[in-house]
Amino acid sequence: MRRHLLLAAAATTTAVLALSACGTTEPAADKKKETKAAEAITLTGADGKTVKLDAPAKKVVGTEWDVVEQLVSLGVEPVGVADIKGYNDWDKAAPLTKSPKDIGTRGEPSMDTVAALAPDLIVATTDLPPAAVKQLEKVAPVLTLKGADAKDPIGTMTNKLDLIGKATGTTAKADELKKGFETKLSTAKAELEKAGHKGTKFAFADGYLTGNQVGIRPFTSGSLIGAVNDKLGLVNPWKVEGDKDYGLGKADVEGLTKLDKDTEFAYISNEADKSSTVFDGTLKDNAVWKSLPFVKGNKVHRLPDGVWMFGGTASMEKYVDSVVTALKK
Repeated sequence: MRRHLLLAAAATTTAVLALSACGTTEPAADKKKETKAAEAITLTGADGKTVKLDAPAKKVVGTEWDVVEQLVSLGVEPVGVADIKGYNDWDKAAPLTKSPKDIGTRGEPSMDTVAALAPDLIVATTDLPPAAVKQLEKVAPVLTLKGADAKDPIGTMTNKLDLIGKATGTTAKADELKKGFETKLSTAKAELEKAGHKGTKFAFADGYLTGNQVGIRPFTSGSLIGAVNDKLGLVNPWKVEGDKDYGLGKADVEGLTKLDKDTEFAYISNEADKSSTVFDGTLKDNAVWKSLPFVKGNKVHRLPDGVWMFGGTASMEKYVDSVVTALKK
């Protein structure tokens, strides 16, 4: 009888253990589902479209240099980048450390190349034609960010950083970058004030040679660099109107004569693109250029190559450093 009870107890125990074992399977699956649900991300792009991700994106393609810079700054190396040579030439603030695939030009990415990368996410901007975005959406979710907004250049930049941070699970790093940028601005402003440059008139531009024509783009206060200059306590002396997105005006060399006589003039060009070196190239012997007060007064500053004027916090921090260095000479 006793032996029968022991066998029965053993059988009951085995059954309980078996049930227990079965019971642990279902909660594990549920937990897995819950974890996945907790990682799910829903974002709204600048085009109003909803982007849903099951988890933070790891394999990301960037179609514009500013979003590529933001990705790299956040520690997310993109698997695909548009015009890598151009990025390496113009944006040295956040260098690519791995070997992403070149997906073509910023305006016309190769759909086949992007598809072959099988990305989790494609980050584009409103500068990319809608038809191209539609094609990319067949490959992977596309998060479209606002390219620029002259009403709030810095806010637009940081908003892009925030959205990319959410999409890639790097919001803490995004917050760190924003805080560092604000500190950079306030420190540089104090440094410039101490050096006597509070309210200094500071005109920034770039210029290009097209055929035999020199075109100059004044960066008004609606540009990202113009907004940064404002934060530094400098005064933007451009009187031309900028476009509604990038805050860029149009001028020629005669247009420079309208700048105030006490203006400090700064520009960025790039030795890798000779068409962009007009101020110390084509215009060097131009009579109008040589007559300008800031040229005669040695107040022209060529800032370092590789600072992308439309980039993210990394580029803007390098820009701030270059302005402080230039004005304190």
